[in-house]
Amino acid sequence: MLAGALAVTTVALAGPAAADGPGLPGPAVPGGLRTGFEASGGAAWTTLEQEQQFLQALDAASARLTVTEVGRTAQDRPLQLVAVGTPQPPAAEAIARGSSVLFTCTQHGDEPSGREACLTLARDLATTTDPATAEFLRTTTVLFVPTVNPDGVAANTRENSQGVDVNRDHLLLRTAEAQVIAQLQRDLRPDVVHDLHEYGPTPDSYDRDLIALWPRNRNLDQRVHDLSRDLTEQEVLPAVEAGGNSTGIYGYRYDPDGNVVAQLAGDGQERILRNTAGLRHSLGILVEASNAPASELEEANPALLNQRRVSTQVTAARATLGMVDERRAEIADATAASPARSAAERTTVAFAGADNALPTPDQVAFDPPCGYDLTAAQAAETAQTLALQGIRTEPRADGSAFVPAAQEARDLVHLLLDERAQEPLTVATPVACS
Repeated sequence: MLAGALAVTTVALAGPAAADGPGLPGPAVPGGLRTGFEASGGAAWTTLEQEQQFLQALDAASARLTVTEVGRTAQDRPLQLVAVGTPQPPAAEAIARGSSVLFTCTQHGDEPSGREACLTLARDLATTTDPATAEFLRTTTVLFVPTVNPDGVAANTRENSQGVDVNRDHLLLRTAEAQVIAQLQRDLRPDVVHDLHEYGPTPDSYDRDLIALWPRNRNLDQRVHDLSRDLTEQEVLPAVEAGGNSTGIYGYRYDPDGNVVAQLAGDGQERILRNTAGLRHSLGILVEASNAPASELEEANPALLNQRRVSTQVTAARATLGMVDERRAEIADATAASPARSAAERTTVAFAGADNALPTPDQVAFDPPCGYDLTAAQAAETAQTLALQGIRTEPRADGSAFVPAAQEARDLVHLLLDERAQEPLTVATPVACS
């Protein structure tokens, strides 16, 4: 079964190539199709220059894969989309109509393992001789933004070159990096957004090899929420554990017996991609690999630590693809029904809280507006962000605009324009339902 094949963890490093197998390249992988990380045996991370050389070689070697520049950073580095499909990636309109998965890699520039996992997985999918994987790629397009934050990678900083944490910018879209992700979600409508990160563990309580979490925002479509949670708890974490690595839920502290004793993080903030992805009607998952040694061997040999960091990311990513293969129709139905429900329903809107934390009554709109009026100045200032978020506006002759709540991006309308929002784009004038 493909799900099992895609859940296999193998990262090809220097020395003999990995044996041919499902979802993996054959033994005769040309040197140009190895990342800098692989060539170093895990001792050094792939440089930005090596990444470009690798992607160019891969694009030339495989008809299944294309590399497209979709933006530029503040320091004029390229933001690239890698698409993999059989016999070649379809056009954008076909991707939006069909099944697809988007992997966002290294939003934080000092978290390299996700980037390495995305580069190697893209190569493995594009060059495998496994018939089941090739068939999978006929029905599901796999998308990667291998380096969401190249300026941060160049500086080895969490933030981008403007000092902004990109993973806190998916609502207001002040950065080129977050704008690209929003545009890709709007135009390509991926069924799943899998976001790859790393974290620094706290010994004895918050120190699993890999932790993950689903979208917790209370405004999510229930089926999108539940499938995202299934992806996390029933697919990704068990696959990583089957590979001999420890797992946990992001933000949870555990006692020595594995019981949850506290929650440090993991709320419903809509500006975090894990949540924003769900509000845009995709399944969402945040995956974080531990960047600290888990053994004396890893402490003595950083290359072993780096290999494990990448290998757990690859396992998690393959598990996501496995669930899409097994439950494609169910996922497609949920992600198609979610925007239709948003456009049709007029239900409460929560401006705070999470799926495990109730908001206070004043943080909930029990009778939300049917839309918002924007002044001419507000309409001009917000036009780009609203368009990138897929929000439809109704302009007037005087330059002002009305933003109806009854649309696919309903929840984002309220979270961006209401005075009760935690981080409003602008405070617009609510229009009551007549």
